[in-house]
Amino acid sequence: MLFQPNPFRWALYSLLFLCTAGYQLPIAAQSKSITLEDIWEKGTFQTKGGPRGIHFKKDGIHYTALNDNKIEEFDLRTGEKTKVLFDAKQASSSSPNWKGNIDGYSFSDDESKLLLTVQSKSIYRWSSKAYFFTASTNGTEANAVYDLAQQQYATFSPDNKKVAFVVDNNIYIKDLSTNIAAPITTDGKVNEIINGASDWVYEEEFELIRAFEWSPDSKFLAYLRFDERAVPEMTMEQYNGDAYPSLIKFKYPKVGEANATVSAHLYQLDSQKTLEINTGADKEDYLPRIAWTPKGTLCITRMNRHQNHLWLLTVQPNSGKTSVLMEETNPSYLDLQEPLFLADGSGFIWKSEKSGFNHLYRYDMKGKEKAALTKGNFDVTAFYGVDEENQQVFYQAAANNPMQREIYSASLNGKNTKKISDTPGFHNAQFSGNFDYWINSFSTLNDPPRFAVLDRTGTTVRVLEQNERMHQIQKEYGTVPATFFQIPLEYSAAEEGGPWQGHLNAFMMRPANSPDGTKHPVLMFAYGGPGSQQALDQWKGQNYWWFQMLVQQGFVVVCVDNRGTGARGEAFKKATYLQLGKLEAIDQIAAARHIGQLPFIDSTKIGIFGWSFGGYLSSLCLLKGGKTFNSAIAVAPVTNWKWYDSIYTERYMRTHQENPKGYEENSPVNFAEQLEGNYMLVHGMTDDNVHFQHSAEMTNELIKYNKQFKGMIYPNRNHGIGDKAARLHLYRAMTQFLNEHLGAPTINKP
Repeated sequence: MLFQPNPFRWALYSLLFLCTAGYQLPIAAQSKSITLEDIWEKGTFQTKGGPRGIHFKKDGIHYTALNDNKIEEFDLRTGEKTKVLFDAKQASSSSPNWKGNIDGYSFSDDESKLLLTVQSKSIYRWSSKAYFFTASTNGTEANAVYDLAQQQYATFSPDNKKVAFVVDNNIYIKDLSTNIAAPITTDGKVNEIINGASDWVYEEEFELIRAFEWSPDSKFLAYLRFDERAVPEMTMEQYNGDAYPSLIKFKYPKVGEANATVSAHLYQLDSQKTLEINTGADKEDYLPRIAWTPKGTLCITRMNRHQNHLWLLTVQPNSGKTSVLMEETNPSYLDLQEPLFLADGSGFIWKSEKSGFNHLYRYDMKGKEKAALTKGNFDVTAFYGVDEENQQVFYQAAANNPMQREIYSASLNGKNTKKISDTPGFHNAQFSGNFDYWINSFSTLNDPPRFAVLDRTGTTVRVLEQNERMHQIQKEYGTVPATFFQIPLEYSAAEEGGPWQGHLNAFMMRPANSPDGTKHPVLMFAYGGPGSQQALDQWKGQNYWWFQMLVQQGFVVVCVDNRGTGARGEAFKKATYLQLGKLEAIDQIAAARHIGQLPFIDSTKIGIFGWSFGGYLSSLCLLKGGKTFNSAIAVAPVTNWKWYDSIYTERYMRTHQENPKGYEENSPVNFAEQLEGNYMLVHGMTDDNVHFQHSAEMTNELIKYNKQFKGMIYPNRNHGIGDKAARLHLYRAMTQFLNEHLGAPTINKP
């Protein structure tokens, strides 16, 4: 038995839950039926967003946005358009790559020049290639940065006189006064050496995209060099109707395999010489961040391969002399953080879990802590920046409720904390250049996003979008409100995962006005990965409407955040260290059994669905849960941690050699023989993240034990299976699977 619920607490929980969740908004007889075409094809339920792709100007009261190939300037306070900075349709260029269309743009440091992005082409999750052009604000001419090939990460120097960029794994610098672009590295080669850009695993797990940075005086360019020659190569096949499929090859370090060897370098523009920096890093160490201090010192972040020891290193650019600014260690692992250096040179702001919760600290330039800027048994979940003139920091936190987010300001001495968001729910902020104003994005699980401009005190200046039409659509389609609740759990020391006593946060959507005695099938939706959250008081977009569609068909939809998830402190999040999947599955199985005891639930018809880590977790729940789950859908699941990437997996599990028990006891492929329920396995065949290999090997194991299942593959689709046609196809297949195996509610007469 996996849990021993306290009878009094369970009785009290059941009473409270039935009192709150039992009250539902009635669905009118004429309510419209939600269809998959409405959700994934027609855009019936598409909400309006706030300003997209905006750039705040340094004056703090203006922002710019790209509209119909025009870069336009607006007053943040009034919304009035003040000028057109550049009109691509009216601009001319001698380059054959100029088509009069812009995908994006950035400003020079003095905001007098524009760097225009044209013909963008995505590579992996964050990386892309494009043609870049420079132009003057209020100008009419676009000048190509480099015409011979698409570039990556073009960036103005701080003095606005040069542009650095990457082509074919080499870094180039273009002098805008002479119009000459020249390489500063020449050894770049695909699948061997990368200069100034990151490899696949750094991009995916450290979110490092551009791997070069200009010094504040524009005299140096610091960059990282990736030598990935020893990294094993992954292959995927793409099917395009030709006689033979095309082969995609890229370097992908899996658990315990060789990572790229990363080195840091300084290029001095005057001497045209390059210095390799002695970081003291072991060959296995990571260098996930480089940055410059306002005073012109380079800062390099170094982490060991276990990711439980971090160093901030400072480098004097002229000599290359390196010293340790700060160190941090942790018994399990450290989430990657990056310092925000204060413009006055006095120190930096750092985020750390050293108190047991994620908080902000101020350090001096000797690495000594000067003040804890935030304190308490809650997590700071985002750091927006520092207003040095007014000595304030701005941040997001889950201070009142781990399922919600608030926006705060505080003094740089750690005092005068003030909440500047109001309504309970989920708030996110974009601050203007001087922090006088901010755009608040707000939603709840039941209310679509709303956007407004607020000042630094939290006073609303201007409403941008309320999405009122969506409230009317919710009424027309008879949506039911999601209700939050807690599942109390207790595990004894003799049980797996024990001892532990606490609760799991969850939400539920259930049909309204069901006849007495109705027993509903259940779909549980799970992700459950380290630091993640799904049981959030935040709008869920298209999945919200799919859940509501299932509710219309008689399903109860439940989402539970297991141990290992975020915003509840370090101990709760890191409880799953070295045993990913174990406690997560135990908690989801226990939660399903709790839910199965509710009087309106058919405990024989509980299914679970998840994607990526959620697909991994749904697979474990079905295979390890006995008859608790009738069915499970796993989309793009990890099925053995040995086949996933080095940085992510080793952060939480170390290597298979170090932790064989953790791997073998928590990988679904090892439990295929235990399949009793209905299993749907889905994967994109060109998934560069969780490779199709995971589902292929799982399929082999299921065949080995003569276990029947439903398989669905999507050729040429990546991890997100994101195109409109594939999404509609996938959700139709999943809906049919659920209807076939979980079916409609049953009504038992009292």
